[in-house]
Amino acid sequence: MTTAATRAGRPKGVMSATEVAAFIAREFPQVADGVGKLTIEEADGAHARVRLGVDGRHLRPGGTVSGPTQFYLADVAAFIAVLVAIGPIGLAVTTSANINFLRKPTPADLVAETRLLKRGKRLVVVDCLIFSDGEAEPVAHAVLTYSIPKSDDAV
Repeated sequence: MTTAATRAGRPKGVMSATEVAAFIAREFPQVADGVGKLTIEEADGAHARVRLGVDGRHLRPGGTVSGPTQFYLADVAAFIAVLVAIGPIGLAVTTSANINFLRKPTPADLVAETRLLKRGKRLVVVDCLIFSDGEAEPVAHAVLTYSIPKSDDAV
């Protein structure tokens, strides 16, 4: 797996994509098993690219990917970006999320491109664009904020 961490100018993450995937499978089996196949395609200390394999359960009437599926991907992709940046802190939680649905997604895989906008001691703000695979224009845009527990509270 090629990661963006190998690109010049990108900060190296605390965890690799493989380590984050194993952590999520172990600590959040409902994410690994429940909604669909997630693949971390790239991840470093400032960015992550996550793919959700879309199938019939993700579609709403009219043959488009549902809003809840898009929101799920935004939240999980942002969480992955946060974990790569700060390490295996399962108690990092979403404290704020805003999503704008921009256009009708095609019934294809969804790809989330995230970047950290702010990485503080207690809060991390993540920007997320979601694309239908193969399309140039995003189908959704989200901004999410995660609260990072004090180190003695972290799990």
